[in-house]
Amino acid sequence: MSRRARRYDDYSKLNVKKVIAVIVFALVIVMFFIGIKFLLSNNSKSTSGKVETLNYYTAYDNGKWGVINSYGEMIVEPQYDEMIVIPDNSKDIFICTYDANYTENTYKTKAINSKGKEIIQGYDKVEAIQNFDEKQKIWYETNLLRVQKNSKYGLVDFSGKELLSAEYDKIEQVHGIKNSLLITKDDSVGLCDDSGNIIIEPKYKEIQKIENDYKNGYIVIDKDNKYGIIGFDKSIILDCKYDEIKGVYSKDLFVVKKNNKYVVIDKDDQTIIENKFDEVEDISGEYIVAKKNGKFGIINKAGETKVEFEYDKISIINSELCIAQKNDMYGIIDVNGEEKLGFNCIGISYIKTGDFIIADYLENNELVSKVINSNFEEKITGVVLEVNETKGYIKVQTKDSYKYYNFKFEEIESSSVLTSNTLFLSKKDGRYGFVDKDGKVVVDYIYDDATEQNSSGYAGVKQNGLWGSIDAKGNVVLNPQYNLDNNTKIDFIGEWHICEDANANYYLDV
Repeated sequence: MSRRARRYDDYSKLNVKKVIAVIVFALVIVMFFIGIKFLLSNNSKSTSGKVETLNYYTAYDNGKWGVINSYGEMIVEPQYDEMIVIPDNSKDIFICTYDANYTENTYKTKAINSKGKEIIQGYDKVEAIQNFDEKQKIWYETNLLRVQKNSKYGLVDFSGKELLSAEYDKIEQVHGIKNSLLITKDDSVGLCDDSGNIIIEPKYKEIQKIENDYKNGYIVIDKDNKYGIIGFDKSIILDCKYDEIKGVYSKDLFVVKKNNKYVVIDKDDQTIIENKFDEVEDISGEYIVAKKNGKFGIINKAGETKVEFEYDKISIINSELCIAQKNDMYGIIDVNGEEKLGFNCIGISYIKTGDFIIADYLENNELVSKVINSNFEEKITGVVLEVNETKGYIKVQTKDSYKYYNFKFEEIESSSVLTSNTLFLSKKDGRYGFVDKDGKVVVDYIYDDATEQNSSGYAGVKQNGLWGSIDAKGNVVLNPQYNLDNNTKIDFIGEWHICEDANANYYLDV
């Protein structure tokens, strides 16, 4: 028997009961401290209440970029010189730029998770694909990243699975269009979807969108500068033989340029309308919004003028009505040119899901919004702050308070639509506070202004011209100390507040 074995034999003679007791005691101590740590950690999170979804946000601190979560906890320490991109703030994946050389215009990128682990490897660069809508609001392609290898580009999903091999000279977004990416190879352009499926082979000079929906198809321009249309299903809708095609969507009518003039044709290339307009702005059912001598009007498929060419802008909003602009003011007309709402509005929007109009007026240098039903009856007056088409409510600010209405224009309690909130904004005697779902005051009426609780459980509060924040239990997280007069949006996550440009969508604590 070896010497080592004999030593173990000696140890085996110890009092087993005492050994077990010591081990159990040690485990109890360890579990106690683990429990304390868990409780403290859990308590720090619970101050903001239960969040709807754990999200991640880019944070800026002392000249460096990091990431925080919905609880305001630092997930990635601020250590990067360039802004961290979060392509989907509900997913644990962050695109970091480093080793940037501004003289030579070179840089490196990597995709990491909240543990700092690099999760997509084997490529020279990993990048989110940025896009933006007509209001310049930035968004990123879903579950999709552009990768570079040996100076060529491909696509992977967030797990690193290859969707499109790295063999293209460029991969770019189609501005304002989801599920559509331009792919360039040998100076020819094609198109793929977000799954990497090739919709149009790269053999064209240029590809353009048709309005803002990929399902409408695409305008393609060949090497001879001739225009055609290809559907998202890869079908050839119009051959490449036209001098130009306008990006106006209609199922069966198209605006093309022949012999240096625009005409309306059908799928069989038969000319339906000509010599009635200079340009076409929109086609909606039987009606065509056209431009002539610098003014807009409406003609029908028979070429008859339904609305005279005397407006600065016309937008058809349903089968019968249009928003029109004249002399910098807006009104409503029908498709026969009859005025339905006078031209004294500074702005008009139509909410299709609720079939109502929001007309904005300037009265005594103050904005006043009027919600008008389909019979042109004024149902709500105030300043419309939000229209939530998903939950079906309208948030309106009046002189005395914030009010909520459903799409039947009935006033409803905020608790009926803000179902995940623990606190609800309330106003009394010109001051703001917060109540619970039963109307019990949780935060006294001491603030000059405040925001509703956000999805992270925090609300902004304003006092003496400065903003701070409270958590879901009404506890002060940040005493009012920031002047946010230049902010387009007030939003807090713990002690962090959103930047001045809400589209940039990052948070800072300075």
